[in-house]
Amino acid sequence: METSAGGRASRRAFLRANPFPHPLTAGFFYREKMRAIHRVAPDRPFRLILEMGGGRSGLTGLLYPGARIVNLERDRTYGATAPNRRRGLSFVCGDVTAVPLRTESVDAVTLFDVLEHVRDDAAVLREALRVVRPGGTLLVSAPNEGWRFPYHGVMQPLCPSAAAIMADWGHVRSGYALAELDRMVSLPHVVASSFCTPWTAVSHDLAFSRLPGALRLLGCAAVAPVVWVAALFDDGRRGTETVAAWIKPSV
Repeated sequence: METSAGGRASRRAFLRANPFPHPLTAGFFYREKMRAIHRVAPDRPFRLILEMGGGRSGLTGLLYPGARIVNLERDRTYGATAPNRRRGLSFVCGDVTAVPLRTESVDAVTLFDVLEHVRDDAAVLREALRVVRPGGTLLVSAPNEGWRFPYHGVMQPLCPSAAAIMADWGHVRSGYALAELDRMVSLPHVVASSFCTPWTAVSHDLAFSRLPGALRLLGCAAVAPVVWVAALFDDGRRGTETVAAWIKPSV
């Protein structure tokens, strides 16, 4: 994969690697997430990154293709997926609240849509900060205080309820204000961006609606021109999900 001088994949290459089917229609919500992550992720030559709860997407490896990645994930079956068998990645089945790595042993930690799934979210962040080296980076994505499903009331007849979708996704909370994350990390974030705006949320909600698969894809294709334009002019400030980065102090 094409990379920049700092080791981070170029935005074009990163977005092109969207693992969701139909990345410009039903999978466009994930492209939005990837775009926000790329906007926030530092362009640094990380050698070793801990991906906490990376599942089967391999997102951190796509973002930093030159780094060694340790994916700590509780579901053992994900270890057999192609992203978790790529060269330079080690899959470890374990608990994100008790990381089996030495203190200050990794250059960066990523938590992409993980905190909202874990009851003891404070323990997850403590472990992330413990294992990252001084001067290292913590990258987190999570729904924020503006998240709701479906976003627009007119979509309610087509979609499951927010409670049903959270149960299906395994969420134990709806989201975090950025100030709340700062308090939990005990550091101010250095940069943040958001995604899934009021204009683009309709594509996300259609993608997870109760419509049959063909109709979901058709609906996402129908709204795609508006969603694409809205995403193009997105300023990273009005979304319902947030990506942020923190730097662990060197002293």
